[in-house]
Amino acid sequence: MKAILMAFRYLFDDIRDQTLNNRNQFYIDLTFPFYGYNREGAKVKEGVQRNWWRQGMMGGIVAHYDGIKAFSETDFREDLQAVDIPVLVMHGEDDQIVPIANAALKSIKLLKNGKLITYPGFPHGMPTTEHETINKDLLEFITE
Repeated sequence: MKAILMAFRYLFDDIRDQTLNNRNQFYIDLTFPFYGYNREGAKVKEGVQRNWWRQGMMGGIVAHYDGIKAFSETDFREDLQAVDIPVLVMHGEDDQIVPIANAALKSIKLLKNGKLITYPGFPHGMPTTEHETINKDLLEFITE
């Protein structure tokens, strides 16, 4: 367990370093695992990459740096257990940014009224790359 925690710490320390010292390239490089562009047969969409870069560069370095701490170190288990309204958890099974086992599969167990939909082959950026499927499932959930 200690080795796993150290690996995560190294990973997030690297993200912090890239955010502070290599932001321009970091926001381009991140699009490959984020949108699954590093997978065989993927069609890289330069417009999507440029838009991601634009959004990243519009944010402040301090906010991004502090945000990394917040999303990597905050324990939301009690919050999830307190939610009693219907919640839809959607997760790509090929999410290279937040692995499904570390997030959706744990979250759904904590929610009192949760519904889980997983998507084989979908990346973290699935709302962009797979918007037709995601939007259909979202609309279905909110109209149930």
